[in-house]
Amino acid sequence: MTALLKTPLHDLHLELGARMVEFAGYDMPVQYAAGVMKEHLHTRGAAGLFDVSHMGQVILRGDSYEAVALALETLVPVDVAGLKVGRQRYGFFTDAGGGLLDDLMLANRGDHIFMVVNAACKQDDLAHMVAHLKEVTIEPVTNRALIALQGPGAEAALTALAPDVAAMRFMDVITTPVLGAECWISRSGYTGEDGFEISVPEDKAEALARALLEDDSVLPIGLGARDSLRLEAGLCLYGHDIDTGTSPVEAGLTWAIQKVRRADGARAGGFPGAERILREMVEGPVRRRVGLRPEARAPMREGTPLFAAGTGGDAIGHVTSGAFGPTLGAPMSIGYLPSDLATSGTPVWGEVRGKRLPATVADLPFVPANFKR
Repeated sequence: MTALLKTPLHDLHLELGARMVEFAGYDMPVQYAAGVMKEHLHTRGAAGLFDVSHMGQVILRGDSYEAVALALETLVPVDVAGLKVGRQRYGFFTDAGGGLLDDLMLANRGDHIFMVVNAACKQDDLAHMVAHLKEVTIEPVTNRALIALQGPGAEAALTALAPDVAAMRFMDVITTPVLGAECWISRSGYTGEDGFEISVPEDKAEALARALLEDDSVLPIGLGARDSLRLEAGLCLYGHDIDTGTSPVEAGLTWAIQKVRRADGARAGGFPGAERILREMVEGPVRRRVGLRPEARAPMREGTPLFAAGTGGDAIGHVTSGAFGPTLGAPMSIGYLPSDLATSGTPVWGEVRGKRLPATVADLPFVPANFKR
């Protein structure tokens, strides 16, 4: 068996009593002594510290930002060229069939693009860019950790160490010193809460994490609560809710395709799968990603087949993520249904251990976002 990779915060996780699990080839904390429920609620009420150093960090350089941006636009259906300096944007790589290769964050850092991609996809993403972006220099960042600080107390906790972050708004990016280390900070995250993601030199990561944890409002948070938080926020997890068999239109991600890249835009199309994606944006997809509220207390988890009636008939869709929502106080799921059944309030049934149980299609997110606009 291949040995699991370790993040720069691995020893700290063990010291803090984390229960470790394999995730995307890394030994990662799934929870600490407080447990998933308390970690989740603490993040919603105060601040949670997450180690996301397993994610891929990449820098793209070229003759100019515009040249790099226009090259990258051949792989993503996103307005990269129009992104202002010091701003970040959500995007995704698409394939020739209109499926999703990965979702990602990209930032305009003046003379280059900084990108964060999913851990399980980072090697494939790098190969994809190397194969197609011939005029772009692609630099994997291998000497930095990535820490997320999330929750309504995140600003106060980080401002005590880096005063510059107080002026940031959602999706701003800055470079600023923190405890003597050059940090690349974005006001973003994947919990639906206000917060920050901090790229820090790996040899300074533990000192920064310890300094943040000295604040009584900050607790370490594992992958378990990270998943329930993003699920309450209605956010996709790559490899579960989205993959190469899913188009961005089916997944409800068309908000991330700016007008300039749409059918009548100045730089329409030009990305893999554009024909299908732009057609679905006009005609509608066959199926759509939806929220689901099971009526029973037990969650309907990934893989649960969905039916249009309590008895008879074939499955019409399936659940891609499901858990109990601590903030919601009830189970919640995300899944896919035919478009004509994807309206909020529509009754469906999920088959759990051979028994069909009722659920209702619900609007996403389950818990409203609290970003600092």
